[in-house]
Amino acid sequence: MTWLVTGGAGYIGSHVVRAFTAEGMPAVVIDDLSTGHRSFVRTDVPFYEGSVLQGELLDRIFTEHQIAGVVHLAGFKYAGVSVSQPLHTYTQNVTGMVTLLESMAANGVTLFVFSSSAAVYGTPATDLVSEQDLTKPESPYGESKLVGEWVLRDQGGATASGDAPLRHTSLRYFNVVGSGYEDLRDTSPHNLFPLIFERLVGGEVPYVNGEDYPTPDGTPVRDYVHVSDLALSHVVAAKALEEGRPLQPVYNLGSGTGLSVRQIMDAVARVTGIDFTPEMRPRRAGDPARIVATGELAARDLDWQMRHSVDDMVASAWAARQAADRSSRITPKK
Repeated sequence: MTWLVTGGAGYIGSHVVRAFTAEGMPAVVIDDLSTGHRSFVRTDVPFYEGSVLQGELLDRIFTEHQIAGVVHLAGFKYAGVSVSQPLHTYTQNVTGMVTLLESMAANGVTLFVFSSSAAVYGTPATDLVSEQDLTKPESPYGESKLVGEWVLRDQGGATASGDAPLRHTSLRYFNVVGSGYEDLRDTSPHNLFPLIFERLVGGEVPYVNGEDYPTPDGTPVRDYVHVSDLALSHVVAAKALEEGRPLQPVYNLGSGTGLSVRQIMDAVARVTGIDFTPEMRPRRAGDPARIVATGELAARDLDWQMRHSVDDMVASAWAARQAADRSSRITPKK
């Protein structure tokens, strides 16, 4: 049985697709390529260029392939930008979810793994966020992810007593880094690793926003998880749903410890061999000192593990960035 991966040409989605195929589970991809890359999807994986807002295209995919379930990663994922583009954010993330679930229901597809976000928590009141913590999103992006979870929950409840009950789980996580393959990398202009690498490659010094936080080294502490570890837990969740094993409605994929921005900078200097002292800038308004999630439930049910050290995360991301730079310098033969 095949799984449809929405957003499967993106940084995280392409890793999820390869994790599926590595486990012998065929995948089909739909992606509108607004932030994804067609080259991230191998040629032996069926690919459809389009959006989850296109119900007719979704119906066509479900008709042309024996789809067992959906891993839903497609969406607008920039929290800061969502503040100035709330309607776009809700259209992509909420209307897209509704359209996808409608097509699934019409075509008898009943398994669903949702790539949610730890942004649903907002600024947590505790040092270690658990699934039981209050959800208080602070951006349209975080709100749209939480609404997506609600829609999924309500559709599951509405179909529970029918012939085709929707079975689902949602995975919440913070900062995804690293690379599992040199031809897959994070190209987001908003994420920490690409920002650091871009400045280093351009001969500039990376910077840190704030060094006076109540943390061990004064810089903010965050969850950083390797994309390959994350992708594998998506596969395990899909397998569990296929096998009928009970899953929680939501899981945090967290490190349980976190890393400071200074620790990330030190690892970058150590791994790349580029000696630099980061520039210290003032705090950004609204940035909390620490946001770290527990991954205990996911470790129990989804084989969630932090299999990569901070140096592994940096080294794999740097190798993918260097591979992309080498590729861009190749001049095609005439």
